[in-house]
Amino acid sequence: MPRVFSGIQPTGDLHLGNYFGAIANWVRLQDELPCVYCIVDYHAITIEHDPARLRAWSAQMAGDLLACGIDPGKSILFVQSDVPEHTELAWILSAATSFGDLQRMTQFKEKGERQAFISAGLFTYPVLQAADILAYKADLVPVGEDQSQHLELTREIARRFNSRFGETFPEPKTRLTEAPRLMSLADPTRKMSKSLGEDHVIGLFEDPARITKKIRSAVTDTGGAPSPGAKSPGVENLFLLLRLAGPPAVAAELEAEYAAGKLMYKRLKETLTEHLLAFVAPIRDRRQAIAADPGRVERVLAEGADRARAIARATLREVRERIGARGDARTAR
Repeated sequence: MPRVFSGIQPTGDLHLGNYFGAIANWVRLQDELPCVYCIVDYHAITIEHDPARLRAWSAQMAGDLLACGIDPGKSILFVQSDVPEHTELAWILSAATSFGDLQRMTQFKEKGERQAFISAGLFTYPVLQAADILAYKADLVPVGEDQSQHLELTREIARRFNSRFGETFPEPKTRLTEAPRLMSLADPTRKMSKSLGEDHVIGLFEDPARITKKIRSAVTDTGGAPSPGAKSPGVENLFLLLRLAGPPAVAAELEAEYAAGKLMYKRLKETLTEHLLAFVAPIRDRRQAIAADPGRVERVLAEGADRARAIARATLREVRERIGARGDARTAR
C-alpha cells in the first residue's frame, strides 16, 4: 500500500491553523493508509532556539498530536532526532541536490530576509526534508500549499538519485489539505501564525475565555468594498472557521442571512464561539488525560522511534550499497 509521511516542527502550542490545515487531515489519513508522522526537531534548530524549550516542546507536541487523534496503533509517531538515519541520508542526498535549486527556494529567501545570521542549515533545510520523506519511501505527503515547492525538490532529488545509482526511491506526490488556509483574526489579510503575535492565533488548547475574547474582537471589515457578492476577508475567515467547526446547517443558515443583508456580525461571532468551543472540548479533555500519565508520551515515542528506525535502516542499507559506501546500517548505533 502507498505510505504517507508528514512532519511538524515543535514550536509550542498548536493553533487552529495547524489543526485544520494539517493535523485533521493526518487523523483522517491514518484510517486509509499506513502513516508515518514525525516531530522534526532538527528542522527547528536552523534558527536560534532554546535547547531546554525545544526538548520540552517535542514532548508537548507528541501529547498534543495524540489528543488530536493520532493513534499509535494505526500510525508511527516519533521524534526526528531519535532516528539518526535521517541525517545520514540527508548528507548522501546533498550530493544529488543542485546548489541552484536550493538558491531558488522561496522559503529560504523569506526566512533569510528576517534573520541577521543565516545558517548553512537553513539553506540545506530542504535536503533534510527530502531525507525525512525518502527514508520511508513515502508515496504521499500531506502538506499545505506553502510546502509544494519543497516537495517538488524532493521529487527532483529522488529522480536524480535514481538516475545516477539505480531505481531506489518513489517520487512522492503532494496531498494538499482540502481546508483553505486560516487567516489571522486581528489581520485577516495575513495567514494565522504565532510569529505575528498571540492576538493573531487561536490556540487549540487555549483558555475558553481567551478564545471568546479573541473572536469577539476579530476584525470583520478591513476597509474598501469587496467585489460584488464577495465577503470581506475578515467575514470570510469567520465563516470558514464556522464551516470547519460547526454543523453544515448552521453555517448555511448564517450564509443565507448574510446574503439577504440581515446578518449581524455579533450573531456570527457568538455562533462561531459556541460551536468552536464545543468542537475543541473533547480534544482538550483528551489532552488533560494524557498529561495525567506523563510516561505515556515517552512510551509512544520510544515505540515509534523503534518502528521508524526499522524502515529507515533498511532504506539506508540499500542506499549505502548503491553509492558504494562501506558502512552497513546494521552497525549504526
